[in-house]
Formats: sequence, structure tokens, C-alpha cells
Amino acid sequence: MDRVMAPDELKIQLTETEEKICVLLDKCKEYLLAEKGISTTCRIAGGWVRDKLLGSQSNDLDIALSDIMGLAFAQHLAEFAKSQNIEVGTISKIAQNPDQSKHLETATFKMFGLEIDLVNLRSEEYASNSRIPTEVTFGTPVQDALRRDMTINALFYNVHTRTVEDFTGKGLNDLRNGIIRTPLPPRETFLDDPLRIIRCIRFASRFGFQFVPELENAEALVSKVARERAGMELTKMMKGRDPVHAISLIQDLSLFDPIFSVIPTDVVSTFSHPRSANIDSLKATSILRLLLSDTYTDRLYLAATLTPYLGVTYKDKKHREFPAITYVIRESLKLGTQNHYLDGIPALFAASEILKNPDLNQEKFRQSSERVIIGLMLREKAVHNANTGSHWTSSLLFSLLQELIPCCETIEEGLKVSAASEKITIYNRFVERVEELALTSAVDAKPLVDGREIVSLLNVKAGPWTGTALARVVEWQLEHPEGSKGECLMWLKEQLSAGTLGIDQNGPVSKKARIYK
Repeated sequence: MDRVMAPDELKIQLTETEEKICVLLDKCKEYLLAEKGISTTCRIAGGWVRDKLLGSQSNDLDIALSDIMGLAFAQHLAEFAKSQNIEVGTISKIAQNPDQSKHLETATFKMFGLEIDLVNLRSEEYASNSRIPTEVTFGTPVQDALRRDMTINALFYNVHTRTVEDFTGKGLNDLRNGIIRTPLPPRETFLDDPLRIIRCIRFASRFGFQFVPELENAEALVSKVARERAGMELTKMMKGRDPVHAISLIQDLSLFDPIFSVIPTDVVSTFSHPRSANIDSLKATSILRLLLSDTYTDRLYLAATLTPYLGVTYKDKKHREFPAITYVIRESLKLGTQNHYLDGIPALFAASEILKNPDLNQEKFRQSSERVIIGLMLREKAVHNANTGSHWTSSLLFSLLQELIPCCETIEEGLKVSAASEKITIYNRFVERVEELALTSAVDAKPLVDGREIVSLLNVKAGPWTGTALARVVEWQLEHPEGSKGECLMWLKEQLSAGTLGIDQNGPVSKKARIYK
């Protein structure tokens, strides 16, 4: 994907609201110096400056203050704004929270409809075994710029002079040239806070920027990164402009294991078999981009990224077996069901086994009604389930993706056209057959009768057999797409009389569901 190009002239164009904020901050500074002897300078920092210079609008206003704490300045600003008949929202204090990269308390409030954060310029010192600074003190603009993750994120906009300040001396040029570089030598930057290497990857993929050579060779101690923070950054990568670029950088920097495979040895020892090679992660995401063109979902890309864990299971302390992918998402990345990661991605993995090689010439499609066989496949919970965000089309796409990986021996050579075309043809024919059989609506159709109606109709005790009976109802509906509820009930009575429902008048005699293979 092409990189984001900076305008010929790197210039900040303020909106009307931003102009009002800057004017108020400037007047407040003059007021504090004249009336209270408080000297400070207000600078808008970081992402807002970067995005505005690239020609994008940003509502993330972080104000860096010299020689005063954010909460104290916010209180002075509110008092001054009131004297100017300007309303300032309720001031809140965000306490220090190093696990969330909040190393100083921050004051936040709304003004002119925008959220504003206030914090003082700072200097940080780190211990060798932690990404949490051991000492945070007031700093100069230069110190504050040098402690940041990237030169393009270390730019300031001086509210009073209305100029962009580049204290690293490289930020503006790096923005023009599409370069990701750390303000300090990479090893020093990453040793202080290894999360920064993951952030560098995210911004490189977001803007299509390239790493400087020394950045690619730097050693990143990612094991110091809190799992929650790694998961948050990864989520942003997957939602970003070019997730494949992000995975390519992770592969180049040998960071797959430190990011995705932070798993205790006692858990790994229970794996059903070793996971596949890390390169399969890049192969899968690259193929997915080919299949999806410019449209994608972050869940599909994260699932593709985690391809090396496909088919691997582990055992918990009670010797119960679970998919290893569940452990990776829940523990290594600390991601939950938001975005349907924890529930949806394991479903995609399971669905790929159900839908694998849907060649309609196979005997399994001729054992019974083809419509029933295909319909039941698509109605499997792993394949199609609104509760996990699963849709049979995306499940089928992910299954195809997994079958195409063996058709790609190296990233450089790409897919072998003949082998890949054969696989794609099989899947396309399957989709065509689904449409020919008018199964797209049948996938979501509810059973014509529910469990209570079945129990009442058959006059038997409810039990596990009810699920089997409901499954039979679904089969009947697939075989009789125009059938009515009354016809279905009549069929159920006939099946009871014939003894094919696995129950008798005293209750269930068989709990085994009908299975098609």
C-alpha cells in the first residue's frame, strides 16, 4: 500500500474552534504572568501536530505545559475562561497509571466541544527491567521530545508563537520523507520502554512509512511489555490502514514470539503438536489482502495473523482440552470478546475444519439430500452465529485462506497460480451451489417449532433429546423449504409413531444426534 504523502508545505491550518482555544490559552498565559507571577508556555504535542501537518483533522488535543502541573493550570484556565464568559466543562484528574502509559497525572476537560488533556513537560528515567519510569520530573521541551517514541510524534505546536517546533531536528524531515525513527538511539529508546517498538510498527503500517536501517537492527526487549498494552497496540494495527505491512515488520524484526507466544512452558508442554512456522502468519495475511482487495475486517486479519496456531490444542490443569488460539488471545494478548476476538476467532479456526475442501463431487455430498448436507454445514455454530460475529461467507473465506497457504512456498514467489486457481474454483462452485439451492435465507431460519411445542405435541418428558428433535426439524425444513408449521408438526407425529426420533412415550432412549460426515 502506498504511503501517506505529506503536503508540499508543512503548515498547521487551525479550525475555527482550534483558533478559539489557542487564543484563550495565549491570553491565559499573559494573565497568569501579569496577575499571579506564574510563567508557563502552552504547546500542543504529539499526534495532533503530526496529523495536522499531514493534512488530516485531529480532535486529540494534548497540551504540554512548562513549569506547571496540568491540574493547577486547568483550574487557573477555568477561572480565566469564566471571566471571559467562556464555559469550560468539568475538570477531571486522571491519576498516574503506568500500565496504561499514564506516567503523570493528567487534567482533562471539554472546551468548545473538544476534549483537552493538560500535562507538564517531563523527563523520565527507567530501571533496566521495567517499562515503567522510576522517576518522572519536570523537563525542558528538548527532554520531553527526546523521551518520545518517534520523531514524527515529538513535534510541538507553540500556541503563543503559532509555530511548529522540532526539537529533535528530524521530525519534520521524517514526516516529509515517510520515515520512522526514534529521537534517541533505538536501543536506548526501546530499553526504556519496549512498547515503543510495537508502536513504531503500528505507525509504519498506518502511514506506509519505512524504518531507518538502525531501527530494523535494534534489539527490542518486548518481554517487558504488559500484555494488555501489546494487545491494545495490535488491535490498532489490525484496524489500521495496512495490517499486512505491520505483520511484515513483525516478521522482519523476529517479534512474532515476543508478541503472540508469551505462553508458560507448562502450557506449551500440553500442546497437541507444535504450531506451524511463524512465516505462515505473513503468508496468511498477504493472501487475505489479495482475496479481500481494499476491504477487510480486523477480526479476519488477526485470525490470519494467528494462523500458526491452527489446529493446536492445549490442556488445562484439569486435563480438559481447548484450542490453543483461545489461550493466545485471552492470555498472551489479553483480548476479550470485544470486536469478537476471543469468541469469533476460535470459531473461524473451527469453521475452517468444517468447511475444508467443499468439493461437491465428494461422496459426503451424496449421502443424503445435497441441500440438507450443505445447509447443516452452514448452520453449524462455528460457521454462522450472530453471537460470535460469525457469518458463513467470512468463515468460508477463512477456510479458503488456510487451503491457499500451502500454495505459497515463499512470500517473494507468491501463490502458485495453477494450484491456487484449483482451490478457488472449488470454493466458488460451492458458493454458487448455495445460491442455486436458495440456502442463504435458510441459514438464518429459525426452527418452525420450538422445544416446548415439541414436548407438548409428543406428550413426553423434556430432556437432552429435545435438541436432537430440533435438529431433525431443521433437516425437515431444509428438505421442505416451502413447508408450513402444520406440515412439520404432522411429520413429527409420524416420526414418533415410526420410532425414528430416538424417544418413546416414557422419555428419551437415545441422546445421540444425527451426524453427517
